[in-house]
Amino acid sequence: MKPTPESPVATSVMPSPNHGERRGGAPDLLILHYTGMDGASAALQRLANPVAEVSAHYVVLEDGRVVQMVPEGRRAWHAGAAAWAGVQDVNSRSLGVEIVNGGHAGGLPPYPEPQIAAVGALCRDLVARWGIAPHRVLAHSDVAPERKEDPGEHFPWDRLARDGVGHHVPPAPFQDGRFFAEGDAGQPIEALQAMFALYGYDLPVTGTFDARMRAVVTAFQRHFRQAWVDGVADASTITTLRDLIAGLPGR
Repeated sequence: MKPTPESPVATSVMPSPNHGERRGGAPDLLILHYTGMDGASAALQRLANPVAEVSAHYVVLEDGRVVQMVPEGRRAWHAGAAAWAGVQDVNSRSLGVEIVNGGHAGGLPPYPEPQIAAVGALCRDLVARWGIAPHRVLAHSDVAPERKEDPGEHFPWDRLARDGVGHHVPPAPFQDGRFFAEGDAGQPIEALQAMFALYGYDLPVTGTFDARMRAVVTAFQRHFRQAWVDGVADASTITTLRDLIAGLPGR
C-alpha cells in the first residue's frame, strides 16, 4: 500500500532511514533549511542515503511539491549540533523542513513563488497541529549560527509571517549612532548579549564581542534585518531585536 503523508500539504512520501526516537517530549520548534545542492533529485537522494546520516521531515521542491521523508513523531537528523532557548538537542524538539535551493554556494538563487507558497501552507499546517509558537519558527542559522547560513538572507520571512507563520517585526531603519563590533568589550556588550540570549540565541554573557557573538549577530540579521548582513550590531539591528523581544509572550 502506498504510504500517505501526514500533512495534507505533502504530495508524496519518500522514506529516509535516517531517524530515531525523540528525547524530551513533543516537537515545539520548527526549523527551516535550504538544501544547498544542485536540484531536488540530488537533495532527496542524499536525505535518503544512510551513509549521509542526514534527513528532514519534509522537503519542499521548487515547483511546490512537498515530500515527506521522516514521520513527524520521529527525530530527524537535520539540525546537527544546535541550541535554542536552553534546548541542546534541537533535533529531538523540532520538525525540520528542507527547501530545495542552491544556497550561498550556488549564488543564493531566489525562492520561486510556488515553492514559497507551499512552504507557507506546510508550516501553517505543522504549527497548527503541533502548537508551535511563532517565535519558535526558526532558521537553521539561528540554532547553529557558527556553522550554518541557511535558509539565507533572501528567504522571505516577512511573507511567511503574513501567511501566519513565525515571529516578525518590520526591521528598524538604518540610522547613525553607536555600533558594536568584534573586539569591543564592556557593560553595553553584556547587555546586548543578554538581549540575544533572552530571545533564544545560545550566547553566553561574557562582556566581550567575540567571534561567537559576531556569528549570532550575523544569523540574527539573516533572519530579521536582511538588508545588510555584516555581523555588526548597529542601531537598526539592536532596535529590531528590542522590538522582537517586546513581542514575545508575556512581555
